[in-house]
Amino acid sequence: MIDLHCHILPGVDDGADTLADSIAMAEKAISQGITHILCTPHHNNGKYVNPKAAVIDKVTELQAELDRRNLPLTLLEGQEVRITGDLVEEIQQDQILFTDLADTYLLIEFPTMDVPAYTEQLFFKLRNMGKVPVIVHPERNAKFREDPNRLIPYLEMGCLAQLTAPSYIGVFGKDIQKAAKQMVEHNLVQIMASDAHGIKKRTFAMKEAFRQIGHDFDEEKVKAMEQVAKDLINGDAVTYPDYTEVKKKRFGLF
Repeated sequence: MIDLHCHILPGVDDGADTLADSIAMAEKAISQGITHILCTPHHNNGKYVNPKAAVIDKVTELQAELDRRNLPLTLLEGQEVRITGDLVEEIQQDQILFTDLADTYLLIEFPTMDVPAYTEQLFFKLRNMGKVPVIVHPERNAKFREDPNRLIPYLEMGCLAQLTAPSYIGVFGKDIQKAAKQMVEHNLVQIMASDAHGIKKRTFAMKEAFRQIGHDFDEEKVKAMEQVAKDLINGDAVTYPDYTEVKKKRFGLF
């Protein structure tokens, strides 16, 4: 199993604080059946800055430590990039890491409560550059949660969206869980990742969430989501079932 979104690097953001925390997270990931982790520290979120070169060095150090302990886990370099108006310039300055070595797919985080007005224009520019924005944890964004169909214009542009595993099993509450289920049911999200920050705080839960998705829908949906994770690591084109609109329920007696 591939985990495309994980805060396992020690001391760089609000994820693992120490090397011991990172090792504990690695052991937990392995117990979940995870073989590859894209290390995605926060970048440009107003508190943390983790440019490309610094992340590559940190991943190399942690991988050496895992290898020394014979822990069968492969780490890859990535970032969780907060959406800003300077993103295109940062890409041009080689400060941004993508999910793949061909620099195609990048994980983009929105503010918790809003979708910036410039998003469509920025994503249009990125698509013209041959880049594919991947909107991370839309179910935890207030606007997308209020109306999951707000994802559709971005999906129509060729963007993707990544669900957080703990959201699906109710870790963040019933409202987020309901939005997560709607997004999976209507194929508005194409990938699932852990967004793990530790083993006690915000852990992996991928095994449990995939099991629940298989139960709620079918194993084909699980396989399709796992395949997209592989595609994003390899820089391959993504094939996924078509999304459908979430129908609003009408209020009334009947």
